[in-house]
Amino acid sequence: MLFHLFQLLREDFRFLNVFRYVSTRVGLATLTSLVITFVVAPWFIKRARERQIGEVIRSDGPASHASKKGTPTMGGSVIILALAFGTLLWCDLSSELVWLALLVTVGYGILGFVDDYIKLVHKNKRGVPGKIKILFQVLIGGVAVTWLLAGNALEPHVRLQLVLPLVAIERFSPELPLAVYVLFGLVVVVGTSNAVNLTDGLDGLAIGPVIICSFTFMFLCYAAGTVLRDFNIASYLGLAHVQGAGELAIFCGAIGGAGIGFLWYNTHPAQVFMGDVGALALGGALGFVALATKTEMSLPVIGGVFVAEAVSDIIQVGYYKRTKRRVFLMAPIHHHFEKLGWPESRIVVRFWIVSFICATLGLIVTLKVR
Repeated sequence: MLFHLFQLLREDFRFLNVFRYVSTRVGLATLTSLVITFVVAPWFIKRARERQIGEVIRSDGPASHASKKGTPTMGGSVIILALAFGTLLWCDLSSELVWLALLVTVGYGILGFVDDYIKLVHKNKRGVPGKIKILFQVLIGGVAVTWLLAGNALEPHVRLQLVLPLVAIERFSPELPLAVYVLFGLVVVVGTSNAVNLTDGLDGLAIGPVIICSFTFMFLCYAAGTVLRDFNIASYLGLAHVQGAGELAIFCGAIGGAGIGFLWYNTHPAQVFMGDVGALALGGALGFVALATKTEMSLPVIGGVFVAEAVSDIIQVGYYKRTKRRVFLMAPIHHHFEKLGWPESRIVVRFWIVSFICATLGLIVTLKVR
């Protein structure tokens, strides 16, 4: 909104030209979301305690989690509010990519809100049945992915193009059939959403990698969508040039800013948890951004922590069904380390370090400097 206002006024106030630049608006969106989270989170925590909106703890979980019972949850709603404001204030609202990203984020956030609400009302950890949750994730994600790949959000020459890490685009970048790409896109968006949700089991464990991934994709979005004079950054770095992807850099900056603000209150011992409302929304947002910028094949590397958490859970469930034995002491894998006796803060910080390493490796395999 402010971007469009400044565009109207820039002829009379030439200094407003600075707001044309994506880099300026990325910084402002990050700071805006950060400030909103800092301001709103304490109020939310206070209200949640008054209304007894507290976390329900698994009876079969680690004994150390008993102290977390009653900690305010659903704090992800503050993150969504902050990133939405940061995005709407500083993005070019004519960008379809921005609206699709917000559709996935808010849609998954509403689904997570319902899931958290049911858990709180019934005082159990089941929430929305798994099949129904997946169904709504597919429906919401399906609308966004189909619109992205079949509509006008992307230019025709990149719309169905699959860009592979470590391979030059001009050498090999297959074009997939629309139906195949839509199904693949759904796997990316829904899978990332659930992977982040599985990771959200310790204080600060999920939001740390989310911040790292969001800033990594912020750089990739900027590179994919920005042309400086006659210099095409995407071409130089071996990325697909996606018209308008720079606006998604602003969206990613807003995620990162809101995430940092939330981490202030979510660090151990947490004053608030994000809940499914935050985890599902943020995971879906990251998956969609990767899909829109043609970096979805690098997402498993950049978001390596989320992949490890999801894969460990799949292995545990599958192996137990076949053999009635467990591969890990407890899944997802962060609980395995808890069972080994690692302090919570050690697990979280080491997972952050791994996430940073994964993001760095992701950039290395994604960027192919000419």
